[in-house]
Amino acid sequence: MTDATVTYLFDPLCGWCYGATPMLDRLAANGVALELVPTGLFSGAGPRPLDAGFAAYAWDNDQRIARLSGQRFTQAYLDNVLNVSDTLLDSSSATLGIVAAGLDEPGRRLPALSAIQHARYVDGRDIVTVDGVAAVLADAGMDDAANMVKAPTDALMLSHRDLVGRGRALFQRLNANGVPALAVVRKTAPRLIGANPLFGSYDNLVAHIAAA
Repeated sequence: MTDATVTYLFDPLCGWCYGATPMLDRLAANGVALELVPTGLFSGAGPRPLDAGFAAYAWDNDQRIARLSGQRFTQAYLDNVLNVSDTLLDSSSATLGIVAAGLDEPGRRLPALSAIQHARYVDGRDIVTVDGVAAVLADAGMDDAANMVKAPTDALMLSHRDLVGRGRALFQRLNANGVPALAVVRKTAPRLIGANPLFGSYDNLVAHIAAA
């Protein structure tokens, strides 16, 4: 479809990124060179406890995402994630798990992201702690990544630092105003595609990528 690399900027705790996953799956299935790069949006600045006000705001926003994308946000997620007072908004462990999954095979970042998102938004599972992320990855058949998350190697930590740093730098360079975001990278400067095409028709998204 295109000779460019399509870079996807995301955070695993971003509900809109969860809503965009079906489009990413279609791009990957159609042979698009897709690279997932986390931005560390909800990591690195210290964990933020979820309170009742934020939970209500998030749930309302999630219902809008569900209507636009068809993705499910279940009662289990509401009860076991949003309405649990000591839950943190911290994507550090989830991001590390995605980097671990793709350490030797970058193509595994998308399946790892999908598994982590499904665990949170559908099953209502913990993806904030190291043990929670490791359990999700193990259940997805990524035992190697699960073990690395629990005992990070120097190579994993270096790759994590480099990848998140690259995501943040690209985010700033493109003057992106949030995630999810796509950047089409050719031989010249990367071109930003905003989030809106990720929530329309697939053909429209393809047209935006081709035109960038």
